[in-house]
Amino acid sequence: MVRIRLRRVGAKKQPVYRVVVADIRSPRGGRFLETLGFYNPRTEPITLVVNEERALHWLRQGAKPTTTTARLLEKLSILQKLQKESP
Repeated sequence: MVRIRLRRVGAKKQPVYRVVVADIRSPRGGRFLETLGFYNPRTEPITLVVNEERALHWLRQGAKPTTTTARLLEKLSILQKLQKESP
């Protein structure tokens, strides 16, 4: 099974995350299939950049977002666009 999830990068106590597509069996910082964007919760306002076209591609292929990633994709209206496509 494939998941869209966050991969932690950055220094100690200064987290920055990449939004990646990874196999469910891979560890948080392990192998991934593709990087879709990044998320920085420490800036004001938060920085969130996701390649919408590639995210929709993976969601159509059956990739499931984690709960946190699903909230972030909702902020960018990516999940709403996917639901509008479905009959």
